[in-house]
Amino acid sequence: MTSTSTIARPLTRRFFTLYHEYLTPTHPPKPTRRPLSTLRKNRIPSHRALHPATSPKPQQQKTTTRHPHRPASTLSQTDVPPPKEETPSHPPTHYDLFPQTLPAGPPPASPFEIDLRILRSEFLQLQALTHPDRHQGPDRLRAEGASARINEAYKTLQSPLLRAQYLLGLQGVDVANDERMKIEDEELLLEVLEAREVIEEAEEEGDLDGLRGENESRVGDSERSLADAFGRGDVEGAKREAVRLRYWINIKESLEGWQRGKPVVLVH
Repeated sequence: MTSTSTIARPLTRRFFTLYHEYLTPTHPPKPTRRPLSTLRKNRIPSHRALHPATSPKPQQQKTTTRHPHRPASTLSQTDVPPPKEETPSHPPTHYDLFPQTLPAGPPPASPFEIDLRILRSEFLQLQALTHPDRHQGPDRLRAEGASARINEAYKTLQSPLLRAQYLLGLQGVDVANDERMKIEDEELLLEVLEAREVIEEAEEEGDLDGLRGENESRVGDSERSLADAFGRGDVEGAKREAVRLRYWINIKESLEGWQRGKPVVLVH
């Protein structure tokens, strides 16, 4: 059986990585200054010192690179190599917080579906490591921030609807709050209105068994369609399906909270 300390070591390293990625500002390291005596000692004699009696020759453009012992103050513009082109960096996502469960990152690099059992296991391990009571001083504040971020990421990723809305948000599409994301499919609108009518007219729980089965099937079909759209990188298709899933989840919640005579409010 794997010991607790063996499991904790990689998770502890990941915990402190979260500090740097999410909670602490990053600054470029300050250059270390060598003593002046070291610079003078290692300084290479100039061209005139090596050849004092030679007549001046036409100057040629230098193409040499910086000598490891040559101080920066003696470098000319031709000695400095051109700056390297920086590659654009991508901000970390919720997927980066769960490297064991989601090592490939968000779709299309990984499937839309997530093994929720494995996700919860890693979540509990991370929560144990980032519990504020295990840290003191500045580390306690960082632990509180890391714990809150992990909670938010887990809540989002465990829900197919919230996960889809989050992934679309990474593409600049706000399905949850954009008022323009309304039902454009008349057939879908009719199904939603019929479902609301059945819920409102039900006299007892048993009257809703048929609708529960139908709606569960719709939720499953919608989640599979989302997986296919994200796998193909089809943002428009994923956006349309996320709107549909939002209605099916709303109906599911209405069924779970049913009370006789209680009106049904469908969130658009």
